[in-house]
Amino acid sequence: MHVPALSHLHAADPDVAALVEGEAARQHGKLRLIASENYVSPAVLEATGSVLTNKYSEGYSGRRYYEGQQFVDPVEDLAAARARSLFGVEHANVQPYSGSPANLAAYLAFLEPGDTVMGMALPMGGHLTHGWSVSATGRWFTPVRYGVRADTGRVDLDEVRDLALRERPRLIFCGGTAIPRTTDYPAFAEIAREAGAVLVADIAHVAGLIAGGAHPSPAGHADVITTTTHKTLRGPRGAMIMTTAEHASAVDRAVFPGLQGGPHNHTTAAIAVALKEAAAPEFAAYAHQVVANAGALAEALLERGFDLVSGGTDTHLILIDLTNRGVAGKPAAKALDAAGVELNHNTVPFDTRKPFDPSGLRLGTAAITTRGLTESDMPRVAGWIDEVVKAHEDEALLARTAAEIGAFMAARPMPGWAPTP
Repeated sequence: MHVPALSHLHAADPDVAALVEGEAARQHGKLRLIASENYVSPAVLEATGSVLTNKYSEGYSGRRYYEGQQFVDPVEDLAAARARSLFGVEHANVQPYSGSPANLAAYLAFLEPGDTVMGMALPMGGHLTHGWSVSATGRWFTPVRYGVRADTGRVDLDEVRDLALRERPRLIFCGGTAIPRTTDYPAFAEIAREAGAVLVADIAHVAGLIAGGAHPSPAGHADVITTTTHKTLRGPRGAMIMTTAEHASAVDRAVFPGLQGGPHNHTTAAIAVALKEAAAPEFAAYAHQVVANAGALAEALLERGFDLVSGGTDTHLILIDLTNRGVAGKPAAKALDAAGVELNHNTVPFDTRKPFDPSGLRLGTAAITTRGLTESDMPRVAGWIDEVVKAHEDEALLARTAAEIGAFMAARPMPGWAPTP
């Protein structure tokens, strides 16, 4: 049963209610290893589903274009104050609808169409909005891309510096969507200063680790910090953009009215709740456990012969290159999903396969850590992955594994849903 209960939804639209309950049961019974997913608390769920969804609030606190903001303004003020405190920044805008619009706001705040932007190439672990060709950011601006070394799977900062000084981008992105190693924010900041560029740190994947003290922070190094509020931060599907006081006005104007209208007030409230949760000592313990679990899982996968990009992980994220296993990422991911292990196929650096049928798998430990798994469970998780990859066409094995995993996860409570007694 969903927590909070969906009694009104069941009465009004049993078809949708059944689908929501089905999704909840699916999440309950699977090993959820998608690196960008997590479980939110019942408090976050309640805020997301609150009557704040009824209210329009274009503008900013104290400067709205609609009346009736007596409670919305304090909600947004609270979320922004909690973000500033948690991440140690001078200014926080909690209105972006998601991570991509937050990144677009950085472009709008500092660039003109055609200006040069530098970011990690998508196949190397970057994000679409860091200047990749199929994104508006790669079509409306002039992209310059850096990657990783073939021998280490890590960013070569000397090469990044040489590229930045040669191309002189106005904006440099660091961070990405499939980077298993720590980003050296001080080094990127030094390169950006030397090149005369604004540095944007995209921390969407590691925001929760930073909040919990399990990963270095870009605060004090990057001019702008963008992040989603889900993933490791365990909040709703939203985003934030944080800056120095110097850039606050430009960033705020870029978010509104530059890119979007009224903020989603119910999401803002849920962000405020998640930020309060992330400031608690229990969350710091959680963040460190996420990293410990990822390290233990990486070690167990290496012991079973898997090839990991960069040889391991410093974060929640692991990137597997399946080239030496004789199976591509997509069929392996589909087989694992059928067996109760949810992750995604992913390109790996220097991949010779196409993006929709790549060589790799991307996985993370944020969600399974929320469910209470620890380092001692990681060899078993690696064993399930190994067995399925070896016999990905054996439907009987997939079914047996799914049953084993379902039984294993049944004893681990899931925030937001519980089996009906």
